Order: sequence, then structure tokens, then C-alpha cells
Amino acid sequence: MSKPRGITVLSGGLDSTVATSIYSEKYDLTALTFNYGQQSLEKEVSHAKKICSKLNMKHIIIDLPWLNKISNSTLTTNDEIPKILEKDLDNLDITRETAKSVWVPARNTIFCSIALAYAESIKAEIIIVGWDYEEARTFPDNSKEYLNAFNETIKYGSFDNIKIKAPLIDMTKEDIVNTGKKYNAPMNLSYSCYTGHEKHCGVCESCKRRKRAFIQANINDPTEYEI
Repeated sequence: MSKPRGITVLSGGLDSTVATSIYSEKYDLTALTFNYGQQSLEKEVSHAKKICSKLNMKHIIIDLPWLNKISNSTLTTNDEIPKILEKDLDNLDITRETAKSVWVPARNTIFCSIALAYAESIKAEIIIVGWDYEEARTFPDNSKEYLNAFNETIKYGSFDNIKIKAPLIDMTKEDIVNTGKKYNAPMNLSYSCYTGHEKHCGVCESCKRRKRAFIQANINDPTEYEI
């Protein structure tokens, strides 16, 4: 008996890798990686391909050049990616400003809409995303409220019964690392840095959260950091 089909939005990062791994045994998955001009594109694509190979998934890269043209995010310009201190990771005033600096207009709305189109075209039942509790505190399109609202929109915007699944929505990064270990997720193949450097920079917020999570979970992180 064939597996039901699913779409996963895979950046190649820690969260999307773990979220995807949770469903990889039960679903025949197609992974979508988006090119919107991000500094880390080359590394994201490279690591996403490795993850897809490991989990036996089809991989599609979707180019969105127009999104880069309307974005002033430091992710898509030559501006320096904001650095953050570990002691400030839970300071909402600081992290909200960091979030605004790397915000790409309507990114998850665009990604999920495209994923929905692909899901309809191949009769997939689910769309997997890696949204989590820590990032939902500063990114509105990572929140449980946003997830519920988008699933409600699908009811009115599609003939098919498709659901967005965000299995990490209530998890901290430490929880995510522990979950990744439980599901044997290829976390060693994931890439989390905003900068796109060969090694993780170690000072952007994404790197800081990753480093802290592995330390808190007492699990070895094979990632190499510049700092």
C-alpha cells in the first residue's frame, strides 16, 4: 500500500529538518526550498539536498526573484546580519528588534500558499513546517494563532482537505534537539546560520539559539562555528 503524500517546506535548518523527520516514515514527501535571494541560499540548498537524500525525498527549488526586490531584510541584502549575546536571547525587546531586521515581507504566507498549490497538484494531505515556540515570540508568522488561521483559510481556499502540520509549535529549541534525537533526524546535515558562511558564524541569533539548544539538551552538535 502506497504512503499518503505530503509537502515539506525545507530550508535545511534545524527546525525544518526535525519537523520533516517526524513525518518521513509515514508520508511520501516532496521538499520545497525557496530561493528569495537570502545570503545563505547556497548553503541552504546544499544541506537541504543532503537531507532529502538521507530521508529519500524529492527536492524542488522554487525561485522567487521578485521577493528579493521588495525585501529590505538583512537576509537579502549585503548588510551585516545582527549579532546577539546569549544572555539576550530571552530579552523580547532585543529579539523583536533582531526579528524586524531579518524580516522578509509575508515570507511564510507566500511559502505556505505555494506549498498549498503543490499539495493540491499532487493530492498531498499535509504541509509540514518547522515553526516553533521560541521564534513565535518574535515572528508573528511562526505562531500557533497564525497556524490555526492559515488552516482555516485552506478550508475556504481549497477543494482538498489539506492541513499544515507544525509539530514543533509548542517546543523550545532544546525540545527540538531532543525530539530530533528521538526520531533520528539528520540534524548533523542541517544548516542554521543566517550568513551563509562555510562554518556557522556563531554570533547571529539563529546560531546562538542552535548552540544553546544542543548544550541544554546535552547532545553533541557536530556543527563547526567560527566563534
